[in-house]
Amino acid sequence: MIDIHQFKWTRAPREYHIAEDKVEIITEPHTDLWQRTYYHFSNDNAPVLQMATEEKFFTFTVKTEFDTSHRFDQCGVVMYLDSDNWLKASVEYENGEFQNLGSVVTDRGYSDWATTAIDPAVKTMWFRLSRREDDFCLECSPDGEVFRQMRICHMREAKETIRFGIYACSPEESSFKAVFTHMELSGCLWPAHDGQQPDEV
Repeated sequence: MIDIHQFKWTRAPREYHIAEDKVEIITEPHTDLWQRTYYHFSNDNAPVLQMATEEKFFTFTVKTEFDTSHRFDQCGVVMYLDSDNWLKASVEYENGEFQNLGSVVTDRGYSDWATTAIDPAVKTMWFRLSRREDDFCLECSPDGEVFRQMRICHMREAKETIRFGIYACSPEESSFKAVFTHMELSGCLWPAHDGQQPDEV
């Protein structure tokens, strides 16, 4: 169990509830995190609840539950350094046919988006964010037991202290309740690479 008192808001939502074992966020319309790429706009107003650490090797795990039913409604795990440098992983509702299980890495002001389509009936997902110095791994699991890799990335601005945690938002004219439980901070569960050796400098 993580100490929720270590977490601080970046842009607190109007409605939320924090307990020792659960965080609930009621999203507000027109809240989002995205920078420039393809859409050519900058959205930087989603509520983010995070803790800070200097630890270079760790894993943060969280279970998300969501009653989304409107396009782009989303919630998940986040590492938000500043408006131009952050990453997130979430389930993002699309329509009655599918929703997107995906991740975004924003590096020095430009976002990317990697997704896979999943059933819109899915209303819960576990996420893991792991750090190995300035490299990061995002994983997901439907049951909290077997986690699958979503992506590995390098964050150039993740030097010493970083902040990580949870977020939820509704980019269009909608609102929903996101529930976060089973938050845990542990040693790094992302094993060291055991294949090709690093290049010599």
